[in-house]
Amino acid sequence: MLKIGIFGAGHLGKFHIGNWQKIKTAELVGFYDPNDETATAATQTYKLKRFEDADALIDACDAVDIIAPTTLHFELCEKAIRKSRHVFVEKPLADSMEQAHKIVKLAKEANVKVQVGHVERFNPAYLALKEYTLNPMFIEVHRLSQFNPRGTEVSVILDLMIHDIDIILSIVKSGVKNISASGVAVMTDTPDIANVRIEFNNGCVANLTSSRISMKKMRKMRLFQKDAYIGIDFLEKKTEVIKLKDDKDKDAFTFDIDTPSGKKVIAIANPKIPEANAILLELEAFTQSIIQNEPTAVSEVDGLMAMDVAHHILQKIESASYLVK
Repeated sequence: MLKIGIFGAGHLGKFHIGNWQKIKTAELVGFYDPNDETATAATQTYKLKRFEDADALIDACDAVDIIAPTTLHFELCEKAIRKSRHVFVEKPLADSMEQAHKIVKLAKEANVKVQVGHVERFNPAYLALKEYTLNPMFIEVHRLSQFNPRGTEVSVILDLMIHDIDIILSIVKSGVKNISASGVAVMTDTPDIANVRIEFNNGCVANLTSSRISMKKMRKMRLFQKDAYIGIDFLEKKTEVIKLKDDKDKDAFTFDIDTPSGKKVIAIANPKIPEANAILLELEAFTQSIIQNEPTAVSEVDGLMAMDVAHHILQKIESASYLVK
């Protein structure tokens, strides 16, 4: 059974602790959090040992789960990896590209597993598309959130948009040709709302809008490809596929349309959305990668690539003087 240590018992950390306690192949040995109030609440709620020293917790574990502020990711990852501990770390992977590259290098040298917490990869609305071939040529994304001071130590690009950057990179699997971006700082010192256009070498174009100062929440991605339109609602856990009918679409709603090349049959399907807890699934995937000695679902290299695009976006915003402080 894997012994797991938690770094960070705040808002998201509590969700991680609760889910770790459901995993039969893992045993929580304790947590580290310097905030006395947060630590006391976690100890009382989860009956979990509080470690007063970060190194002592690492020494007691096989793997660590880091849900601390982004500014602490590198320090904690480095400590754990140098002691040959496997690491689950929340997104973004690190606070800077230099730190991210060092984590990738350290993980390779120590031959340990690192998984980055891009939890939308495990969203049931996205998982429902596993049986579909995704080859989009245009992607449109809206990720809108109401303002919350938590997480504002980084820009909206690294806080919200990076989820969609990671998913798009995993789908498109092509190099980035060009990025254009605009952003505005409203409530913080970094962009709180941004619009980005990413052009890929294979011709795909992605248009992303992220905001953390909206009146309503929205997490939608639309994929347009040669034979289909695919809509994913990460918030409402709904998926829709509209495509040319084939033999696999026996249960789909269909209708005919006349086109210049003749009549076409359109199929509309709503793939069954599995009942799933995304955080539990990503933590289970992490444990299985260690037990089975397999690649992690979202590797440190994946995390690095998402960060690289995110930082290029931030550079574009800053160089274009769009950022209003």
